[in-house]
Amino acid sequence: MKKSIRKPAVAGIFYPSNSHDLTKLIGQIENREARRINLDFARHRILGGVVPHAGYIYSGYQAVHFFKILQHSQQPIDTVVIVNPNHKGYGPPVAVDIHDFWETPFGLAEVDTELADLLELPPSADAHKFEHSGEVLVPFIQHYLPQSVRIVPISILQQSYQQSAALADKLYKAIIRHGKHVIVVASSDFSHFVSPQEGQRLDRPIIDKALTLDAEGIDTLVKVQHSSICGYGAIMTLIEYSKRISEKAKSEILSIGHSGEIHPSDSVVHYVSMIYFQE
Repeated sequence: MKKSIRKPAVAGIFYPSNSHDLTKLIGQIENREARRINLDFARHRILGGVVPHAGYIYSGYQAVHFFKILQHSQQPIDTVVIVNPNHKGYGPPVAVDIHDFWETPFGLAEVDTELADLLELPPSADAHKFEHSGEVLVPFIQHYLPQSVRIVPISILQQSYQQSAALADKLYKAIIRHGKHVIVVASSDFSHFVSPQEGQRLDRPIIDKALTLDAEGIDTLVKVQHSSICGYGAIMTLIEYSKRISEKAKSEILSIGHSGEIHPSDSVVHYVSMIYFQE
């Protein structure tokens, strides 16, 4: 039977379109961050992480922290579930992708169709076809993890605590039934197009809620502050999943930055990477 392949939508835009340049860029980013990456987290049981999804030259400096730690972890990993916001507005409120593979400049990343089916979510090609927030994480997975690691992309269009809690339930039950080793990654940027100072003011209370695994508190703050954190539904899903998978789940910040650190501006996008783990 012929295998279906999702072609990259943002290669050459968010990240280089050939493997040589992509490998070189990731290496440069990692080298700049190397002294700040806390590999001590690799000793813990890693449940998942929050990772930004902008162009690599902007948010790769935060993203690389999580994936480098995951690379150094001794725990087995069979599948990475990518939960990302749906910026384009196509497809159902929550959707898995329908393809067997996702293509990037590094080759084909296999979709864990068995786990995807166990989730019993609506399948949709449209929800993922043009969406960048899941795609940009796949080359990091291919670069830092074994080739055998598979992916399950999940796109969230309608973000709410109730939606995230329901998705976390489905994830928990499906992963237990699946019986494999799974990491859940929440793809999200933080405040958009505000000053570095304003972004810090808006983001810090939400980061604090994420650190205390208070998903409902994030939902409330986002609405009260009219926050522009684009993947807060993904973050809440990760929090609720982490609490279900481990009574001892914890969270820590890995790196915080913004696009103005690359191109100085009074209007920047903010990036945060976090790790969820059990000691």
